[in-house]
Amino acid sequence: MPHEPDATPTPTPRTGQPDPKLTRGEFERRYRVPFLDPAFDAHRDAIDRLAAVAWNAYDEGRKVPRTHPAGPGFHDPAHELSDEWRAARDAIQAAEARRRQPGTPDRILLVCASPRSEHTCPGEMSKTWRLLEAARDAALAAGADCDVLELNRLTSEYGRTIHPCKACVSTAMPLCHWPCSCYPNHGLGQHHDWMNAIYPRWAEAHGVMIVTPVHWNQATSPLKLMMDRLVCADGGNPDPTSTAGKDATRAKRIELDGWDYPQHLAGRAFAVVVHGDSEGTQMVRHALADWLRGMGLVDAGAQSQVDRCVGYYAPYATSHDALDDDPDLLEESRNAARALVERIRQLRTGQREAGSDLRMPRRK
Repeated sequence: MPHEPDATPTPTPRTGQPDPKLTRGEFERRYRVPFLDPAFDAHRDAIDRLAAVAWNAYDEGRKVPRTHPAGPGFHDPAHELSDEWRAARDAIQAAEARRRQPGTPDRILLVCASPRSEHTCPGEMSKTWRLLEAARDAALAAGADCDVLELNRLTSEYGRTIHPCKACVSTAMPLCHWPCSCYPNHGLGQHHDWMNAIYPRWAEAHGVMIVTPVHWNQATSPLKLMMDRLVCADGGNPDPTSTAGKDATRAKRIELDGWDYPQHLAGRAFAVVVHGDSEGTQMVRHALADWLRGMGLVDAGAQSQVDRCVGYYAPYATSHDALDDDPDLLEESRNAARALVERIRQLRTGQREAGSDLRMPRRK
């Protein structure tokens, strides 16, 4: 039902933090850092010319240099919309359409949340990967399709970056666009943002399973980066033209006049497996489950959530041996995947979660 306009005056955005603008000299010094390798020495003149171009883009704040008018279906068809944002939006919509097709295999997004990999400094695979492999094998045996998202690619693969969330939500929910429009920002050199490829993978999944270690009583930094950037899936604005891009005042007015907080990933099932070496496993499992439920995802039951220690207070050097000696944990990971497949099938055949028709009295 339509919202009644709110009589609250539109708040003025608060400002006053220090300006981070760099001098040209400092900008160009930072720009040249990636070219420290002596192999670039013969190309210093070309790098200098590129630095001048990059400075111009930075100085003018050219965030999205390639745009086209939004066109039909948007609040402001004449608004110049980022080509990269539109491509990400189109990929999400296509993925969502594939998810909704009846008769397709059950699709699970398996997230390996450890930054560790044998292909970079640790020189050894993660235990997380082994638990995920067990879960994947069980899901495949149950007839599901699996899409494995390895967040360790942030540490081991060239050009993989998830930029941090800028917390647009805390200014006003409609300022947070679905998908995120904060990146890429070419003027600031904030490109190679992986999230535009990750959003469609969440959108296409019927269920999501996160397998993660504990780092300092918390989720890993790659996982937390992805989590924060998924805030736009929970109440985000699918039409950036309604806020004229990033007009904070306009976004505040829209929220005060009534915002529906659409949950773009609601209805998918989830499972969580958390492992650690001494403490924090239960806290991280609770935090992840609460986050996923908060986005409208559906718990796949008691066996879909696992938190265990591997090699409790034992040397890290023998932690893989400790996992070898704990076949029950590998089986619990398999059971989490089996429970997830079962819950997906229930949801796809029309079974609803208890209370799903109730209106939430508190939004956000």
